Amino acid sequence: MTNDKLPRRTLLQVLTNSSLGAVLLGNTAACASIPASGPEKKKAMLMKVGCQHGGTGKENLEYLARHGVFHIDGGAPKFIDGVGWDLDDSLAKKEACEKYGVSLDAYHLPLSSAGITRVATPNIMLGKSPERDREIEMIQQMIEVAAKSDVRLLLYNTTIHPVLRTGSTPDPMRGNATYSTWNYEEAVKRNDPLTIAGKVSIDEIYERITYFLDRVLPVAEEFKVKLGNHIADPPTPVGYRGITRWNSPHVFEGIKRFAGLYDSQFHGFNLCLGSTAEGLQDPKTEILPIIKWVGERNQIFNIHLRNIKGGWNNFQEVYPDNGDMDFVQVVRALRDVGYSGMLMPDHIPRHEDPASALQGHAFAFGYIKALIQAVGSEGA
Repeated sequence: MTNDKLPRRTLLQVLTNSSLGAVLLGNTAACASIPASGPEKKKAMLMKVGCQHGGTGKENLEYLARHGVFHIDGGAPKFIDGVGWDLDDSLAKKEACEKYGVSLDAYHLPLSSAGITRVATPNIMLGKSPERDREIEMIQQMIEVAAKSDVRLLLYNTTIHPVLRTGSTPDPMRGNATYSTWNYEEAVKRNDPLTIAGKVSIDEIYERITYFLDRVLPVAEEFKVKLGNHIADPPTPVGYRGITRWNSPHVFEGIKRFAGLYDSQFHGFNLCLGSTAEGLQDPKTEILPIIKWVGERNQIFNIHLRNIKGGWNNFQEVYPDNGDMDFVQVVRALRDVGYSGMLMPDHIPRHEDPASALQGHAFAFGYIKALIQAVGSEGA
């Protein structure tokens, strides 16, 4: 029969070397090493759910208010050819939002993900002078209109290609929702021609970006309006259809290069997590250091919270809860860098119901609000 009891001397030694024993036996030296207990200080949760769809009409504002969405990107005011934005229309949009307690936080400049053939200012990214100079003057006017309307964030794209996709993938496990899909090998098989821009190297892309920002960023600084650039969607291999995108082929390196162009609190990103993840091999782990790096530089101005399955050269855009990125970790990372802007649904999957878009966004709004609430309730 064995004796499981510790000898008295051994028991005293174990107790003395433990924190509990230090307290029981009065070992003050050991007690000194025990951290003082007290309530954990929570990190502030400053971000909020936002929306970039539907505009500032009564129907959409009521829809947003019903779903607890009180911060929006309002699209853009009326465009006046050769001038820019209509200030009266911008002020009217602001007033319409205020009736529902909605804050009009951002607009989109006419440099969009639709590509150069479908924007009002194509020559900026085509690099054509003097046409681009006249377009830049309109952008300068738009910055002033935004400021006079107290809209302090303008979002834009610096792309030649539009958003690139090769098809859609149905998911029978999610009610036959379809996921917008990109497969580079399939794209190459299509043998699509060069765009009207011809061949454009990454250095030429950056020349056009800096030509633009050299002229508009000082105006943004004067009027205290932030400019947030969207990741090119998707990042692609060098020279695809003649174009090397500014964030390709290494998306994090592209982000660092763009971020370092200017030392200005008004120069930063509309950080689309989906588009960024599209350039990564392992989005779940690789997205977190990107958020940390950009966030610690205070260059995250807006977040598109879009999830994907896959990554570099082959992905599907899915619902926020069933992609490869862990959005609990993502929101924690954003909280930890003090991000205070909007989290927006983006590229929600579609299905056959006529109300598909409204349903998808309602789901995403609720999901994002729950994420913010849950992560915000955690201790530091």
